Amino acid sequence: MSAAAFVLAINLFVALIFAAAFGIVAAYARSAVGARWLALAYGLGVINPVLEFILPHQIDPRPVQVAIFASFLFALSLVVIGLNRHYRLTPPWRTLSIIVTGSMLLNVLIIDMPRDSLLRAVLYQLPYFAVQVVGVVTILRYRGRSALDLALLVLIAVSALQFLSKPLLAAWLGSGATPQAYIGSTYAAISQSVGAVLLIANGLLMLLIIVRDAMAEMSARSETDKLSGLLNRRGFEDRANRLMAIARRASMPGAMVVADLDHFKAINDNHGHEAGDRVITAFADMLAGAADQRAVLGRLGGEEFAVFIPGANPATGRLYAEGVRSGFSGLVMDQLPPDHRLSASFGVAQLLHGDSLSDLLRRADAALYEAKKNGRDRVCVAEVDGTPQLAASRRSNASADRASDSPEIRTSPRRSGP
Repeated sequence: MSAAAFVLAINLFVALIFAAAFGIVAAYARSAVGARWLALAYGLGVINPVLEFILPHQIDPRPVQVAIFASFLFALSLVVIGLNRHYRLTPPWRTLSIIVTGSMLLNVLIIDMPRDSLLRAVLYQLPYFAVQVVGVVTILRYRGRSALDLALLVLIAVSALQFLSKPLLAAWLGSGATPQAYIGSTYAAISQSVGAVLLIANGLLMLLIIVRDAMAEMSARSETDKLSGLLNRRGFEDRANRLMAIARRASMPGAMVVADLDHFKAINDNHGHEAGDRVITAFADMLAGAADQRAVLGRLGGEEFAVFIPGANPATGRLYAEGVRSGFSGLVMDQLPPDHRLSASFGVAQLLHGDSLSDLLRRADAALYEAKKNGRDRVCVAEVDGTPQLAASRRSNASADRASDSPEIRTSPRRSGP
């Protein structure tokens, strides 16, 4: 067995391994759409070395030559599509279609040119180079690039350049007098060896990126409340703790806003849990829509929510709470009677030196309790000394009468520290 044939055998098994690896990732992480395309790409890549082994035994090598060219070109194109799918980009279907169609026609036109022709070698390798350039552009289009993504960009660029270097190498070493003699040439051994290294490096790096992003997405889902779309208690405590640590190091103020929907149990009891779910969703949307992009928002349980706003003082936190309170009280929902008025109560606390998350939540919760005790549908701010102070907001007399007629019921769990 020649050196090139030995490397081709390695390439065959490596392609099979990566096809299986990407297929497994795609099966277990349904959101990893790019992995499906990469599994297909490496599966198609298996055909290429098989055809290389068949080529020496052909009387007329041209059909197999075209098939070798097409299988590798299609495999590279599928890799580019897989990268676009993974990065949530629209694949460049038109560009790839033009490259693939034009390249297939070009390959047929040059197939009978002399094998030692430099022009033929350049025209043969140019389509591979073009597809790899599209892959580089794909990563450049992705704005969330990290070190791994940049490493992949460099590796694909190197892969593209090695296709341009192959014509010079073939002209220097010779690629065999006939297509059947290619596999025994020194050029084939070097070309296939370089290809094997890049095949493994690209495959490992793309697999790392896909697994990294799949794990990050799974972690995000585990920290997200499905109904509201906000962070759940665990996710909120983790993010808020990290943001509080940053705020303390930067000597930056911060405010915690906690909110509780008024008479929420009555909504569930009188109008059904579907109506209650819609109310939760609508309130969460209002919290998120009014919040600063740096804020951390969470649903702590039941009808209880919390928002940590870095860089905010108590006045800023109160204004935020007032805006949400006012907007929510004017909301009309199809699932509720037209005369049903929604309301929520809010507590605001300032981040103090030495505060833990549980300390900050405890003071905000005390302010919330004060707002509930004084009639609901209002904002209460915990002053620095810990004494809750009612903000200027007041409900209408009619809503105050309704609050006095109905006892407060709290169904959400008590908060715990981080």
